[in-house]
Amino acid sequence: MRKSLFAATALFVCAFTFAQTDTQTADELKAQLGPKKDSIAAIQGRLDAIQAEIDALPGWRKGMFGTIGANLAGSKNWYSQGTPNNSSGNIGVTLNGFANLKQEKYFWNNAANINLQWVKLDNKDIDTDDDSFNGTTDVFNITSLFGYNLSKKFAASALAEYRTSIINNFNDPGYLDFGVGVTWLPVQDMVVVIHPLNYNFVFSSEDSVFESSTGAKIVVDYTRQIGAVNFKTNFSTFQSYKSGDLSNWTWINSFGYTLWKGIGLGFEFGLRNNKQEALANALGLTPTPTPTPTFDNVDNPVQSYWLFGLNYSL
Repeated sequence: MRKSLFAATALFVCAFTFAQTDTQTADELKAQLGPKKDSIAAIQGRLDAIQAEIDALPGWRKGMFGTIGANLAGSKNWYSQGTPNNSSGNIGVTLNGFANLKQEKYFWNNAANINLQWVKLDNKDIDTDDDSFNGTTDVFNITSLFGYNLSKKFAASALAEYRTSIINNFNDPGYLDFGVGVTWLPVQDMVVVIHPLNYNFVFSSEDSVFESSTGAKIVVDYTRQIGAVNFKTNFSTFQSYKSGDLSNWTWINSFGYTLWKGIGLGFEFGLRNNKQEALANALGLTPTPTPTPTFDNVDNPVQSYWLFGLNYSL
């Protein structure tokens, strides 16, 4: 009995000793981990400082990222839906590219945004229906901004911006803004354009609705890559001096997260408001609404689109 008690006591003491040793070892390792983390943070800080110096050097900066989304489906004798025999699909692609030249006394920023989407719904039981892909979202924007530096934060600038669609109704309507003013550079990768002297050229076959005019142009653009994340937000507005009916604004946001070798997940959404487009759309309805739509009575909701899919970056 005594031998058993002694053996049990010895076993407990050994277990407690080993446990205490393990605890001390873990505490010692944790104590060593803190300085290592501080060292990593210091190294990252030096790397960020070097990268900032590289970004400040004169020369070209170029980049591109976008999103591809696709959904193809079909059914046969699926009677629970209205079209039991059909083939359907949705395909979309976006592109955001830039080529910026930075010099000591001036800069030249160029950017493009393209978003194209097609859909189809082919009813196999109707031989005369449309079995092709038809364009839905259709965005084509290019901008070119030249600035002469007045200081580190401000520049005298000239901007040209062109917007239209390319799948359907190319340049009908099309918008070309050209103006001069100042550009503010509050932080790295952000550009704020303020041009009080701007002419908005409008190209359209509907001369009774669309009209060119003089006004103010404001653009806010922020394009940044942080690790595996690419994002871009661009807000552009034209405020007509002739009439608020001729004003418009567009806000496009793009996000991309790289998972492997330039491939990942992406999301883009856009908002837009343009009363001229709203009136042209209302007048094109069949039959024409009563009373006849005018700038005074037309409904002018915010337009929107979005796309989620695979992301690519170059």
